[in-house]
Amino acid sequence: MTQITNASMHSMNAQTPLTPAPTGTVLPDESWRKSIPAQVFLNHFFAMDYHIQHQNDLFDVAKFPVFQQFHGRATDESRRALEKLLLNSWSAEYALRITPVVNDEQYLQSSLHWTFPQAYYSALFSARAFLAVQGVNVSNEELIRKRIGNMVVRGYYPASIGYYALGPINSYRIQRLPMAKRFTVAAKTDLLLPSRAGSAQAELAQFLKTTRDQRVKTLRNAIQNNPKTALRSPKTGEILQKFSVEQYKQLAKQIGYTTYFDMLSRLRISSTNREIERFVDSEIDVKLFHQSLVNIVSHVNSVHEVYIAKALGIDAYRQLVAKLPSYLQESFVRERMNTVIAPMLDQHQGGHEPTLRMAA
Repeated sequence: MTQITNASMHSMNAQTPLTPAPTGTVLPDESWRKSIPAQVFLNHFFAMDYHIQHQNDLFDVAKFPVFQQFHGRATDESRRALEKLLLNSWSAEYALRITPVVNDEQYLQSSLHWTFPQAYYSALFSARAFLAVQGVNVSNEELIRKRIGNMVVRGYYPASIGYYALGPINSYRIQRLPMAKRFTVAAKTDLLLPSRAGSAQAELAQFLKTTRDQRVKTLRNAIQNNPKTALRSPKTGEILQKFSVEQYKQLAKQIGYTTYFDMLSRLRISSTNREIERFVDSEIDVKLFHQSLVNIVSHVNSVHEVYIAKALGIDAYRQLVAKLPSYLQESFVRERMNTVIAPMLDQHQGGHEPTLRMAA
């Protein structure tokens, strides 16, 4: 996985995208305002990547009790399905990684049309493979979201991506981001990238909140826009325009937990949707955004792959990789197997004592 060093992190923050010009200069205010939503989105994903790099806890997975007790349910038929899911995940990650880093800014901006969905679908197929090796074969994204959410809460993921939100609107509880409460993500005019662990956690807490807000609003609209399911006033029989605290609590139960997976699903923006144009037309650091997505996807997929390799056995996993098309075999897939997956399984078999760094 590509690591961000302290030096490169400092360099990234030195770029300080979208810092306003000094007083007295002429600012393209309209361009600045149009770029704000895209810069906020970049800050969210940069914070996600920063937190992963800062925690540096991927190898801790091998020490988790849930990992040590993890066993798969792979039949010949399910193994074929598993191979297909991994191929889809790795193909999307490969495509994400090879987006040319060129000096043509217009090309890089346009690439967001495909890099956003590539990142999401790589993680989605990886999650499906993770579930499939456990005998859970689901393709419905809402069911996948809820299953993965439950596994986050149960401690299958390292602290770097093990945080989550729960509870009803206006009363969310953010778990496993202990430093977030000491920092606030204010409406800053400079929109600086997070540069410390605490500000990154605060940014992630804000990202969880806005993502959960969207989930609540979407579910509420789906219920209320359908005359058969809409909640009505017991007095008038009219469809309710406002929900009570209790009704929002019921929505929260239906939604379940909000996790890293929900955050990645925010990348699932249709290229025909107006929202993508806000990013394409913005003045954000697209190279930085792309690198953050590559790092996040690599980390998430690595976690899933080590569980899968443990379930199959490292020899069977190597055979699976050996059957891949050459462009994948000779790429990050083999490198990750040799530098991450196999060493983690060796570490697990070595019987090292568990640490307390799991997301708990």
